Amino acid sequence: MATITPISDVADPRVDDFRDLTEADRRPDRPGGRGLVIAEGVVVVRRLLESPYPVRSLLGVPRRLDELAADLSDVDVPAYAADADTMASVVGFHLNRGVLAVADRAVQPTAAELASTARAVAVLEGVNDHENLGSVFRNAAALGVDAVLLGPRCADPLYRRSVRVSMGHVLRVPFAELPGPWPGALDVLRAAGLQVVALTPAADAVPLRAAGLSGARVALLLGAEGPGLTAEALAAADQRVCIPMASGVDSLNVATAGAIAFHAVLG
Repeated sequence: MATITPISDVADPRVDDFRDLTEADRRPDRPGGRGLVIAEGVVVVRRLLESPYPVRSLLGVPRRLDELAADLSDVDVPAYAADADTMASVVGFHLNRGVLAVADRAVQPTAAELASTARAVAVLEGVNDHENLGSVFRNAAALGVDAVLLGPRCADPLYRRSVRVSMGHVLRVPFAELPGPWPGALDVLRAAGLQVVALTPAADAVPLRAAGLSGARVALLLGAEGPGLTAEALAAADQRVCIPMASGVDSLNVATAGAIAFHAVLG
């Protein structure tokens, strides 16, 4: 059972993992310089506790820790209770959600391992906005996508903002970086029997409903908002598809486009 310890000293070293979180995501003392996994709010903390990520500790106001009492009943991690002002002084900002948890990163499977059994995966190129990335993971979890694979120039899915925007689902959906030169790395997916399908607003792309993807094993290739997929990625795809839109609208948010495509394949 978690031990809940009241704290009132902002300088207490037991809460150093939570200190100055506006900078802590990129702490150089952590593996790879990428920082700890940080969950914010009761719902996301609960998902972190249920995940394979090794939880180190919690910090929260008493009311929020009370809401997590059942979740903490069978875990052996320290939990620190503080008033809102003390917590804000430690964290570096006022946290409306009232509770945080930190965990070490877990070992991720390889892209080949994830592709070998997947029916559908999302493959991202250049998605470097943490909120968009978190939204892609949330949609992937909701619509049954088996994994998210990261191509070049993607943001870190475990960055604090990505975890928050995903509502903790980035902790549930497995992900991996595609190895080797891009876009040749897509051959890993073909070797696993997946069809590589690129989403693009190009006028000559096949409309999504006509692409025959329902029930197929598919790797859906999504690019960053604005530039979209590179010409090299588009050329490497087995098929290019588009989401038909009303006149005057030429693109969608990457997470929205992904959700529509995920549903077309898995719905």
